[in-house]
Amino acid sequence: MADLKMPEINSVVIAGNLTKDPVFRQTNSGGTPVVNFSIACNRRFRDSNHQWQEDVCYVGVVAWNKLAESCRDNLRKSSAVLVDGELQSRTWKAQDGSSRTVVEIKARRIQFLNKKRKNGEDDELDGFVEDDHHDHDLHADEEPGHIYEYKYLSSD
Repeated sequence: MADLKMPEINSVVIAGNLTKDPVFRQTNSGGTPVVNFSIACNRRFRDSNHQWQEDVCYVGVVAWNKLAESCRDNLRKSSAVLVDGELQSRTWKAQDGSSRTVVEIKARRIQFLNKKRKNGEDDELDGFVEDDHHDHDLHADEEPGHIYEYKYLSSD
């Protein structure tokens, strides 16, 4: 019997709202732009008494390069986004010497679901941004609607 190999699939698509403003910085080595933010994604379900309940899942997201810069420029607390990416885990040493590990989404594409009005307020849709650089990892010393149109931006 031939050896069977498990397919290597790591793909996530999630929509939600930012829980706070994105945190933008540049890496210590090379100054590569990176942004971190967290989204809240609601899930509705019926409990054992057939009553509707709502549960919230909080998910961390990291984006790199021009995708990070677009997030810095366009996203704020409560912005609605659709994130397409992959799960990654990273571990670092905390100040107290303990090891910390986090699992987050490394974004490949982010669709902004809030449209900019002329007065600068969010409305319904802004754009869709894609990261063409998929090979960036954090170093151990770094902490951690309706769709009407798409606006494609490249991360090059």
